[in-house]
Amino acid sequence: MSDYEVLIFDWDGTLVDSIGRIVESIGMAADVCGLPRMDEARVRGIIGLAMPEAIASLYPDVTDPKVVEVFRRAYGEHYLTLETEPAVLYPGVAQTLQALRERGHVLAVATGKGRAGLDRALVAQGWEDFFDITRCADETASKPDPLMIHEILVHCGVRPERALMVGDSVFDLQMANRAGLDSVAVTYGAQPVEILLACSPRLAVNEFSEIGDWLGSVSIAEVEDYVG
Repeated sequence: MSDYEVLIFDWDGTLVDSIGRIVESIGMAADVCGLPRMDEARVRGIIGLAMPEAIASLYPDVTDPKVVEVFRRAYGEHYLTLETEPAVLYPGVAQTLQALRERGHVLAVATGKGRAGLDRALVAQGWEDFFDITRCADETASKPDPLMIHEILVHCGVRPERALMVGDSVFDLQMANRAGLDSVAVTYGAQPVEILLACSPRLAVNEFSEIGDWLGSVSIAEVEDYVG
């Protein structure tokens, strides 16, 4: 096993192919509130934030709490209708995560989703007890604040240098940097690879299964040779 004991994963855009649903639901919420729809690239750029922070980033002039609440509810209701068919895992995710567990890694999730949404998604995948700990944006600070990671590390009793964050957005990687963790960027999610590389991840992968291969072949001392 590599020197990383705890592996922390983002959810949307990293483990689960749900980016299209998020973009669609943000657009529907904008329609309900009479706000202009933002282009897809702009919406992808806020994926990973908690909903209040996402709304503030997309619509900085919307300061009325009532409008924010209507937007949040409209987003949640539309997304829930799409979840009647669970979003699919990206290729290689299930097999790789299972192999990492069998190697002895502690697995965790740090997500911008709310607790109710993550719990529904875990049930849909049959993963109610799969991860050692999960943290959601509505029960702690939103990314890129490092509080989620701090809470996970305290729960696991592990120092930052023994943990690794895996995500598809700058918010994931910035959170890891602020917490003193190494990170891996996945390039198939919400944000372009050049933006992710600017956050200095240890590795950038095009397929999830590459993470398992990499962790099985290197120690922390060797990681810098594998930055992609």
